[in-house]
Amino acid sequence: MNLFDLSGKTALVTGAASGLGQGISIALAEAGADVVCASLGSSQETVDRVNTLGRKALSIEVDLSDHDQLQSTFDQALALTGKVDILVNNAGIIRRAPAKDHPAKDWFEVIDINLNTVFLLSQIAGRHMLERGSGKIINICSMLSYQGGINVPGYTASKHGVAGLTRAFANEWASGGVQINAIAPGYMATDNTAPIRADENRTASITDRIPAGRWGTPDDLKGPAIFLASSAADYLNGHILCVDGGWMAR
Repeated sequence: MNLFDLSGKTALVTGAASGLGQGISIALAEAGADVVCASLGSSQETVDRVNTLGRKALSIEVDLSDHDQLQSTFDQALALTGKVDILVNNAGIIRRAPAKDHPAKDWFEVIDINLNTVFLLSQIAGRHMLERGSGKIINICSMLSYQGGINVPGYTASKHGVAGLTRAFANEWASGGVQINAIAPGYMATDNTAPIRADENRTASITDRIPAGRWGTPDDLKGPAIFLASSAADYLNGHILCVDGGWMAR
């Protein structure tokens, strides 16, 4: 079990105030890591829960779409323990509108936070990790890294892009001791899917297609996140792990 021990590690998790980011932050802390939570709003609730586990934690309020703030965000994360061993690129947004009417503003905002920020923050963290000769980057993909979706062209394009970045960085950095992998969650009961879950017919049709017979929760990502952040995944590079209740198997 020492393979999964994250004691002495420091993780930077984006979008950690709630939902999947909060669940992943708590999971990493449960495995022994200190956690820096970077979100648009306060992550104090997440920080408090990490602190109750006896780990150090820090909340950074930052607009991750403001690229000028990314280096300072990483520098603040470094200040907690002097290093960042794990980066989880979880923050993301979604905008829903039919493709023919999809506002250009929504397209650019989604691509910016979901893809450009992932590239730039990974680049910043990667330099630090390569210099140290070790590190883990976990990107959050989606079932829409494989499929087209409905009314979400920007989100779909961004998540296809994150899958590509995961592989591209892995090709270059695996030899430097840095592993970059991704988790592709299935349908999760979070704020992002609230509009879908409000439609009883669509919710039922989705649930019927999931072999597990239910939607996922943040707790379902705990084990996969710990695995990818740990030494158990030292020879895993450029992999996208579907955590979807069997959705992709249908």
